[in-house]
Amino acid sequence: MTSPASPPLPPAAPPGGVRGVFPFAVMCVGMFVALLDIQIVASSLQDIGGGLSAAQDQIGWVQTSYLIAEIIVIPLSGWLTRVFSTRWLFAISAGGFTLASLLCGLAWNIDSMIVFRALQGLLGASMIPIVFTSSFHYFQGHRRVYAAAVVGTIASIAPTLGPVVGGWITDTLDWHWLFYVNLLPGALIALAVPKLVRIDEPDLSLLKDADYPGIVLLALTLGNLEYVLEEGARWNWFSDSTIRASSAIAAVAGVAFIARSLTFARPVVDLRALGNRNFALGCLLSFITGIGMFSTIYLTPLFLGYVRGFSAWQTGLAVFATGIAATIGVPVYVTLGRKLDLRWLMMFGLASFGLSMWFYSFITHDWGARQLLLPQVLRGFPQVFAVAPAVTLGLGSLPPDRLKYASGLFNMMRNLGGAVGIAVVGAILNDRTNSHFLDIASNLTPANAPMLHLLDNLSHHDATRLGSATAGAHAALWQLHQLAYREAATLAYADAFRTIMLAFILATIAVPFLRQVSAPATPRPPAH
Repeated sequence: MTSPASPPLPPAAPPGGVRGVFPFAVMCVGMFVALLDIQIVASSLQDIGGGLSAAQDQIGWVQTSYLIAEIIVIPLSGWLTRVFSTRWLFAISAGGFTLASLLCGLAWNIDSMIVFRALQGLLGASMIPIVFTSSFHYFQGHRRVYAAAVVGTIASIAPTLGPVVGGWITDTLDWHWLFYVNLLPGALIALAVPKLVRIDEPDLSLLKDADYPGIVLLALTLGNLEYVLEEGARWNWFSDSTIRASSAIAAVAGVAFIARSLTFARPVVDLRALGNRNFALGCLLSFITGIGMFSTIYLTPLFLGYVRGFSAWQTGLAVFATGIAATIGVPVYVTLGRKLDLRWLMMFGLASFGLSMWFYSFITHDWGARQLLLPQVLRGFPQVFAVAPAVTLGLGSLPPDRLKYASGLFNMMRNLGGAVGIAVVGAILNDRTNSHFLDIASNLTPANAPMLHLLDNLSHHDATRLGSATAGAHAALWQLHQLAYREAATLAYADAFRTIMLAFILATIAVPFLRQVSAPATPRPPAH
């Protein structure tokens, strides 16, 4: 804790000046790496599982453990920032994330990998909300449009690039390098931030009167909720005793946490900020944007891998158009954001995302990179239009003293939206695939002449290949089953995309209820 006699730190670099841009850019790299690692293992889980001799039901925990740890820490970041200061918390997060990445690369079995991935998520999580709040420190006036565009772009592009980068690294090198690539940037960030960032001072006295019961309740709520959302579909939801127990713990702890946060004088998460209409709507829109971003990142590689049979690298190439389109959208947003009402830009972004989901709903089993191009461009280009205004209008409507506590809640909503979205579309894929398969199978009767003709051709071909009419007939029936299942799965993907579309229609309708936030004037630099 700083002594009262200590001279105050010199003021931070002039907002928006070069000296302010550089430390902000360094922190943005840390945020990018932390977000990239959410999905970098997505297209390489089978390779990691094979390398660690893991059972099929254990592999998913390489992803789940990271997400559970991250979503617990993100809402605590505001309190942690006030305790340790922005620069030291960010430096500790970057250094701890780097060390945990090294341990992940050195993991010797699936249990050690799960522990190290949880540690990686736990230590790296604070870098994400810190960048959001720091943008309001370093940039004032209309320059906040630029900062919000940068932050929004990183938040949308990094998870999108995760499977692409991960697939390329795994196919080119091996899965260990999914984690070793973090070492150099992580070490540089951990060393640079203490020298560059001067925003606030640590206040270790906050540790004495902290709301530790609230922290425990928050961890129990979010940890169990994330587990239920990630693992529910695999274990058939409430038919599994562990899912039931986790759901009950999350519900009880969640109610207790809300009550504690609204009655305790110094809560670790500022739920009272939800009384601000812009912030509450910003959280809702961030939640829906998280549903769209993470669900489509989950669905598209899954479709290309299981329906089309693409490799990790082929899948990465097929979805790369989203990242390119999102990058192109940034300068367009920055130009328009200085001239137009941000609410109109946000409506455009959300409506375009919903339109892309409508195009996705026409998906067929033979879709590849060419067919996916238009819906991916419609999803990628307006992502910054959907994310950046929520930062400016939602967080920008709060006074500076509440910003740190509220930023963690704001960022948590996006990640929680992603978890809910993936769980919902996973359930849709499971249920609707079975439903569509039964509908298709009910039409595969002796009265279906085209089906009989196809079956006859397949039987003849397989009998010639296998040297037995009986074996040929059995092989033909199996191929018919596979064809029916493929079409049923494809229809289920279309249903999932339509569900996401409905969420974005709702989000677009909600935008006009936001109030426009007047950008504060850029302060004059002190006279010399």
